[in-house]
Amino acid sequence: MRNLTELSDEELAMAYINGQYAAFDLLLSRNQSKIFSYILFVVRDRSMADDVFQDTFVKVITKLQQGKYTTSGKFSAWVMRIAHNVIMDIYRDQKSEKIVEATEDNDLSNFGDQALLEQAIEAKFVNDQVLQDVKKMMNLLPTTQREVVYMRFYQQLSFKEIAETTNVSINTALGRMRYALINLRKMAQEHDLMLQLL
Repeated sequence: MRNLTELSDEELAMAYINGQYAAFDLLLSRNQSKIFSYILFVVRDRSMADDVFQDTFVKVITKLQQGKYTTSGKFSAWVMRIAHNVIMDIYRDQKSEKIVEATEDNDLSNFGDQALLEQAIEAKFVNDQVLQDVKKMMNLLPTTQREVVYMRFYQQLSFKEIAETTNVSINTALGRMRYALINLRKMAQEHDLMLQLL
């Protein structure tokens, strides 16, 4: 039998389901920083982030114990999807106006190939200084736009992974990115920031 530290996150999750409770401690230690950083970035409040983090892992434990996890995808992506849902539930409960959803006709299929769109977006953020300026401005974006920018550029998730994590279509994820870029450009112009793009 292999040592728990040699197992992947997905194997650890299955080990926990099968009664090896120490596997969860290792899963938590491997993923807590990434998940908490994501939550804190989205909610921008330490106390709320602590609550969301705790609720997220309570749901993770419950779902694992109920056998609602399969090794068909990355464990961390599965946990992020749960964290996203917890955050959205809180915003819905508070009837917060912080969440700005794209319109129904937010279809970017007429913009051309998705690969070209991804390359164009990535090219704008290659320069490190640009990333720093953008990160400062990101705090001013609506939650859904800030979330997609964070997932794409700071967690290197594909638009497919972002769409799955946030329970929206790829076109909606792309649309949120497009609106975020438009808003970031406006902010850069208003504040006379020179964003050096490739």
